[in-house]
Amino acid sequence: MAALVALAIVLVGWTGVTAVGLVDPLYLPSPRAVWDAFVRANSTHRIAEGVDRFVVGEQNYYLWEHLLASLQRIAIGVGAAIVIGPLVGFVMGMVAPVRWVTEPVLNFLRSLPPLGYIGLLIVWFGIGDTSKIWLLFLAAFPPIAIATLDGVLGVKQDYLNAARSLGAGRAQVVSRVVLPATLPNVISGIRIATAFAWTTVVAAELNNGIPGIGGLAYIAGTQLNTPLTIACIIVIGVAAMLLDAVIVFIGTKAVPWKGKI
Repeated sequence: MAALVALAIVLVGWTGVTAVGLVDPLYLPSPRAVWDAFVRANSTHRIAEGVDRFVVGEQNYYLWEHLLASLQRIAIGVGAAIVIGPLVGFVMGMVAPVRWVTEPVLNFLRSLPPLGYIGLLIVWFGIGDTSKIWLLFLAAFPPIAIATLDGVLGVKQDYLNAARSLGAGRAQVVSRVVLPATLPNVISGIRIATAFAWTTVVAAELNNGIPGIGGLAYIAGTQLNTPLTIACIIVIGVAAMLLDAVIVFIGTKAVPWKGKI
């Protein structure tokens, strides 16, 4: 309820500011203009009035197709990080020499902004989807690996001693104690990594990013099409919230013991 009230206040204020012309529409179009841009991006329309030729959405794709293309890149890049990150983090936590060598590398990667190496990835892999997927993978991998490492190192020694005193072998200690205790950290790392990778999607789609919601937002901005730019921003934000909600739901079902041990 509070969220709806806040949204209503924002919309009323936004409408009032644009209605009285306090801000040039180039910088802040009205909610109606943004809605019209959203509808236009999801429909087939004439190239110009009186011309019997039609185009699809924006940049020859519907808006939902742009969004789907970005989600597919996220799914591949972040999906690979979800598979590899926990394995690397787990090994780092269990084998100290591996941790000493790899942890500085992970911290270095985590500290780099995506735009810092997008040019290098384009040189290596071209301007196609491969460089974009690698960028999203590199954005998501360090948070997941480090979260897993923190989870392994954070397992209480009392739990390990109790398991050993009951006759558990090394494999049983790992599978029955360390792994369950680490999973909440892994889920949290995946949540953080997905959010960070999603914010990176615009950078990933700066070059040859069509179809792609980030690429469309960038092109709309360069064309001073502010209503479409804001519409893309809103779609990106709503999609991010839905992704986060899905991860939280899956985490709650997969790790019901989180916060109880």
